[in-house]
Amino acid sequence: MLRTDLQVEMFATPGSPPVRWRISDEPVAYPVALAAMEAEVAAIAAGEADELVWLLEHPPLYTAGTSADPKDLVDKQRFPVFATGRGGEYTYHGPGQRIAYVMLDLKRRRQDVRAYVAALEEVVIRTLDSMNVRGERREDRVGVWVRRPEKPPLPDGSVSEDKIAALGIRLRRWVSFHGLSLNVEPDLGHYGGIVPCGISAYGVTSLADLGLPVMMTDVDIQLRQAFESVFGATANEA
Repeated sequence: MLRTDLQVEMFATPGSPPVRWRISDEPVAYPVALAAMEAEVAAIAAGEADELVWLLEHPPLYTAGTSADPKDLVDKQRFPVFATGRGGEYTYHGPGQRIAYVMLDLKRRRQDVRAYVAALEEVVIRTLDSMNVRGERREDRVGVWVRRPEKPPLPDGSVSEDKIAALGIRLRRWVSFHGLSLNVEPDLGHYGGIVPCGISAYGVTSLADLGLPVMMTDVDIQLRQAFESVFGATANEA
């Protein structure tokens, strides 16, 4: 079954508490974020904490997923590089990019990894739709893509496409961590140090690049509404 055909809503079992919603106003160092995620996932898996979505930005850096090919790190000196246990290849994180680390207990929802990936993509697609941007998923490449008919066509004659959101997940005891990154207004030139997600045939874009210089706070509102429509209720973290 294609991801497009999967039931994307993944609501928790009745009676489950709402997902905690956390927003960090200042950039968070990657090692700090990773340690915090590890602790949160352990607590959620043990039944000692409610599920969590954490919105943040990182200082400029590259991360290497479990499938990263060393030759795709074009410029080893540009930014710090962190190996990470998430799936996927190399990607860039930095200011102007909204990262959502999503820590959900899929035992309370649906123990289906493909459906979970499709659900995260759907959150981005619905967020973009609220801003009149059509985001699309592709069966052969994870993430969310935007058609760019104003650009030269691809070598096979098809319409050019750019990636606007990347996904990379990991599960431990059926609790998810890592998540997604949506390009709001990052410096797209910073992607030049890597082959993003190992795909050289397509480019990257952002809301600003598409002519939508929106505030991060506005994106957060739409992202939360989209998340709730797919995964259910949230509550501000105390």
